[in-house]
Amino acid sequence: MAAILQRQLPHAPPTGRLPGIAPLRPEDWLQWDDAFGGQMQLRDTLLSSRRADVLRLDEAARPAAEELLETVLNVVSGRADYRLAGQDVVRPDGVAVRIRPEDPLATLGRLVQEDFCILQKPENATEHVLTGAVLCFPAGWTLSEKFMRPLAAIHGPVAEYDENLAPRVQRLFDAIRPQQPLWRTNWLIYENPDLFAPRLENDPRPATSGRGGYIRSERQCLVRLPGTGAVVFSIHTFMVRRSVGNDG
Repeated sequence: MAAILQRQLPHAPPTGRLPGIAPLRPEDWLQWDDAFGGQMQLRDTLLSSRRADVLRLDEAARPAAEELLETVLNVVSGRADYRLAGQDVVRPDGVAVRIRPEDPLATLGRLVQEDFCILQKPENATEHVLTGAVLCFPAGWTLSEKFMRPLAAIHGPVAEYDENLAPRVQRLFDAIRPQQPLWRTNWLIYENPDLFAPRLENDPRPATSGRGGYIRSERQCLVRLPGTGAVVFSIHTFMVRRSVGNDG
């Protein structure tokens, strides 16, 4: 399959220490770009042919997933390039998506370019847990391995996620408020432009010379849902040729 690429990145490489979080205006949460058609076609295919690999939902998280779907539907219904047609929403690429409240994450995965992870803090727990996700574009991790695990365990293979960073991230999750979302970005060199790039924790990292021809960047947002109180971690994936960067 041909590489699905954006023409340029909308943001510069991140600077400063992790987690590198900044405030985000609620209206700037979701984004659309020139790779919409290609990314959405791939998302449709993955959700149809590899659903177990890209979607997980604990029943206790169903109310949060339903609230998230309603929230995103409110956003797209206000855009001129989406059209409501009975029980369907017609996307900017002309594809009609049936709105299935009984299958909220699959519906979400076909509406916008973002992947969505739902994190909730069980009663008496000290960390948020990944209780649901539609993750079509994993970058070096596997949803089945992270599902129902707390933040520290999810980030176990990440060397930078140490005893100093982990409490800071958890405090961030505890403090985030509805209508006051946050965002950060990352920026990595890849030799392969595949968007669906899962990898198990114990699998060796692919050898790389650091001179790969692509930049993969994720725009990661944190949003608290006002009804259920769940934290949504959304990921908008950008892949561009390294010669392009953010210079267009």
